[in-house]
Amino acid sequence: MRRRLASMTWDGASCERAGAVAFWAIVLALVLVPAAARAHGSAAPSLWHRTIEQVQPRVVKIYGAGGAQQMEPYQTGMLISPEGHILTVLSYVLDTDALSVTLSDGRKFQAKLVGADPRLEVAVLKIDAKGLPCFALGKATAGEPGERVLAFSNLFGVATGNEAVSVQKGVVSAKTHLEGRRGVYTTPYDGPIYVIDAVTNNPGAAGGPLVTQRGALLGMLGKELRNAMDDTWLSYAIPIAELRGAVEGIVTGTAAKKPEEKAASKPRQPLTLEQLGIVLVPDVVDRTPPYVDEVRPGTPAAKAGIRGDDMVVMVNRRLVRSCRELGEELSRIDRQSPVELTIARGQELVEVKLSAEGSQGSSSP
Repeated sequence: MRRRLASMTWDGASCERAGAVAFWAIVLALVLVPAAARAHGSAAPSLWHRTIEQVQPRVVKIYGAGGAQQMEPYQTGMLISPEGHILTVLSYVLDTDALSVTLSDGRKFQAKLVGADPRLEVAVLKIDAKGLPCFALGKATAGEPGERVLAFSNLFGVATGNEAVSVQKGVVSAKTHLEGRRGVYTTPYDGPIYVIDAVTNNPGAAGGPLVTQRGALLGMLGKELRNAMDDTWLSYAIPIAELRGAVEGIVTGTAAKKPEEKAASKPRQPLTLEQLGIVLVPDVVDRTPPYVDEVRPGTPAAKAGIRGDDMVVMVNRRLVRSCRELGEELSRIDRQSPVELTIARGQELVEVKLSAEGSQGSSSP
């Protein structure tokens, strides 16, 4: 009996020791296994985190016009030069002389619109700063379907100071062509896009960068677009390859000569709207959009197909934002020289070539 009891006592002690060992084994497992799992799978999370930290300082918040009809007075942009050039979308937000840009560290700057391309819906701003972190457009890459991406933007105006902008993780679901001229989407842009499997195109998000998992620049987030046929929204980005030429031309000044460069060589007989047969709406505010109020019959404008309610957005590929700017641009063109006007007709852009001296005019969608 004693032997049996001793045996039983021994067995009990063994069980206690075994239980203690099992307990600590479970504790160690709870501590070490997740750590091992984190170490084993650390590449992806740390890579995302490094990319976010790397990209955030290159993203800016833009504030400008808005408020009318509950339109948001903000959007997103990305730094593309150490000297403060900013790539963003061309929108009503930029239609003001009081443009403000906030950097990721909270510093605020007044910005100037350097130039824009309405066909691509891109604009370049400039702030007075140096040594800024930026994207190099020449190093932008191309994405492929299935590629994991990050979209950075100040959607819904969440960030106002040194707060980080929002980041969304998604996948390039397709590379396709945005057929904006077929009435499906109301946009003048007609070209390749990345369709993103994430809800990226929200109010304020337009102009934000789309990057790869390693931070390489892929594209710029476009505006909010709704499919007129099925009432669905499109989350997309325009590839940088489609924008690079126009943007670099704006930055370097080769896209169009600046007004001050041409002021000294104004022609003796400048071109006027009256000679073209165009009557604009009354210029009643500081920046009245150059809408066509009337086209005189038999004039070059009439023969070129210009209509009432058209809006002139470019003269010889140079952006004009008001009746005054339109007149100034025409004053730098000799009346005997042909002129190319880019007309906004609804959501479509039409190029019109005409001359005051001749009777011929032509237009193309």
